Amino acid sequence: MDPFTKFRKFATYTRTENRTKVDRWKQKGLPPYNVSGSPFNAVPIHHYPELLGPCCKLINSEWPRSDAARMRSLEASCDTLPVSLVLTIDNMQTVIAHCKLSPIPHMKKCCFVESVVVERSYRGKGLGKMMMMCCEDYCRVVLDLNTIYLSTIDQVGFYEKIGYEQCPPVDMYGPRNCPLPSLQNSRKTFMKKEL
Repeated sequence: MDPFTKFRKFATYTRTENRTKVDRWKQKGLPPYNVSGSPFNAVPIHHYPELLGPCCKLINSEWPRSDAARMRSLEASCDTLPVSLVLTIDNMQTVIAHCKLSPIPHMKKCCFVESVVVERSYRGKGLGKMMMMCCEDYCRVVLDLNTIYLSTIDQVGFYEKIGYEQCPPVDMYGPRNCPLPSLQNSRKTFMKKEL
């Protein structure tokens, strides 16, 4: 059995039949997907500060930004929201994917997924799908959320394949006294998935 299939079976089992085990992991502060027998581990980065540097490098390889600003964003990860999840291999020594879950102030049971990236040499192997599956399970099981929103410029087809549908833009900043800028000319497509 290939590692992706083994990991997917574990995650499906955990999601549907073994919530008490996940609850025990949550109470102990352990990551929900640290699976013996699988080369992949999906973990919240704030539990593994040694992964901050490699994760910063991965994200900056896709969207360059100063290391200091990127590290500040990653260090904000916590047990609630925002939280950065990373997919690792090699006994959690190598970061191969990342996504960040951010709160939507006026939508308490929802989050916004951003900065989804897979290391270039690992692309085309189903790891983006795996990262999103871990993200969805983490939202549902650990954070008790029911909807995920995101925006994309060029990956609409990928997200549609994994169950996301296009939706109106989402305001990430909560109520304001000024009008929102027009998104008519924006290249971003907003999408959501009910968990």
